[in-house]
Amino acid sequence: MMHDTLYNREILRLAAEGGGATRLAAPMGSAVKVSPVCGSRVTADVVLDPAGVVVDHGQEVRACALGQAAATLVARGITGQDRAALAAARAELAGWLAGGADEPAWPGFAVFAPARPHRARHASILLAFDAAIAAVDAARVNA
Repeated sequence: MMHDTLYNREILRLAAEGGGATRLAAPMGSAVKVSPVCGSRVTADVVLDPAGVVVDHGQEVRACALGQAAATLVARGITGQDRAALAAARAELAGWLAGGADEPAWPGFAVFAPARPHRARHASILLAFDAAIAAVDAARVNA
């Protein structure tokens, strides 16, 4: 069971991991997303296979602990995902944060349960997904 503290030990541990905080040398697509609420910033890079599946991902994260932790979880699971899967995971996470009953299927995001009542924090948690999806879109345009 997760602690009810917003910045609990697991979130801080995930944030400290760095979320794959290395940019790719030759991405097919890149995107920068900034939270207008707090100024958190995620730059995502991707390489896609011919079917549009992410085969490599890098990112640079300048965010609060919540944004850093979320970026770590996105980085852990993004390889092998296509745009539709990323968009579905983001929508599921956003719905759950907003009060939906079903925990997100993407591994690890249940750690953000204490953030659910803090709507101003949701944008930071979703930012890594937003950047990754935009990077996939950019890669598809560049293909």
